[in-house]
Amino acid sequence: MTIDTARFDFNDNSHRRYNPMIDSWVIVSPHRAKRPWLGQQETPSKPDVPEYDSKCYLCPGNERATGPRNPDYTSTYIFPNDYPAVKLNQPDYHSEKDKNSLEDRFFKVQSVKGNCFVICFSPKHNVTLPQMAHNDIVKIVDAWTELYLKLEKEAKEEHKPYKYLQIFENKGTAMGCSNLHPHGQAWCLNVVPYEVEREFKSFHGYESKYHSHMLKDYVVLELEKRDRIVIENDSFIVVVPYWAVWPFETMIVSKTQLASLKDFNEQQREDLASCMKQLTTKYDNLFETIFPYSMGLHQAPLNATAEEKENAWFHMHFYPPLLRSATVRKFLVGFELLGEPQRDLTAEQACERLRELDGNVHYLQHL
Repeated sequence: MTIDTARFDFNDNSHRRYNPMIDSWVIVSPHRAKRPWLGQQETPSKPDVPEYDSKCYLCPGNERATGPRNPDYTSTYIFPNDYPAVKLNQPDYHSEKDKNSLEDRFFKVQSVKGNCFVICFSPKHNVTLPQMAHNDIVKIVDAWTELYLKLEKEAKEEHKPYKYLQIFENKGTAMGCSNLHPHGQAWCLNVVPYEVEREFKSFHGYESKYHSHMLKDYVVLELEKRDRIVIENDSFIVVVPYWAVWPFETMIVSKTQLASLKDFNEQQREDLASCMKQLTTKYDNLFETIFPYSMGLHQAPLNATAEEKENAWFHMHFYPPLLRSATVRKFLVGFELLGEPQRDLTAEQACERLRELDGNVHYLQHL
């Protein structure tokens, strides 16, 4: 069967898009957005929480679950996670398996050491990033940077086994957030996590083949096409990636190569905060709800070698699950678990919807 490519409609015909960052594919099925929805519906997030909650273990002055009491902090506050996913003080694992055995092939184990931190964005229990002042978001970026530098110094001077700092935020109960106080986390490991390592390998392969950084060329291309740019300032673009999996997935990418937060100047920290505030405001305005997402920073490892710095390019991923409304979310199930991911609207359609929204005035300000 032959296909008349002149009649192919990217907004109606199914197709696959390649993600060069992690060497994967996603099926795009824009025609499926027309189907009726009778599946699970989420409960919309409602902004009816107090500024201070005496039962919240993240609010200033409150006692945490394991006993320590928070100080009366007035800005961004970081403390070691009381229930860390990885531990610093534990024995190393030594395998006793025969190196040529089937058991060694299939039952591999590697020690993981590190530390985990909670990052309270604000002392106010009832705000989220889009509701915070720009200057307060700059303080979050500053706190991230200070933590990066602190752990890098500890790794170098105190020989702590720190290699990579993964900073992230899970926002909303739909993303498994167990406490609605505005906060993120940082996990510092003695290894580079798998998803980040996949990107680094792709970046290295692209550099070897084309003698240019992948994200440098991608930024140039997106600035030329302008079909997927949601927000732009002097330092960053916010783009719905051509290969996005989640319905309104976005990526903040630096226009010039910044290996990590410690390479930022004051203006770049200001510009990153501006992008974060505008983007999350647009998210909330899209369905007039406190929009859930998982977001995280990808950057150079701690105490990076010259090669690792050359390979790194600062960017942030935002993975929000909502699809059609404040109550209908995207699930990765069935074919998407067994075959490959699939989405029901194109990246360009998602960008157009986000781009037309106000990124400066939050919908709650109209209530």
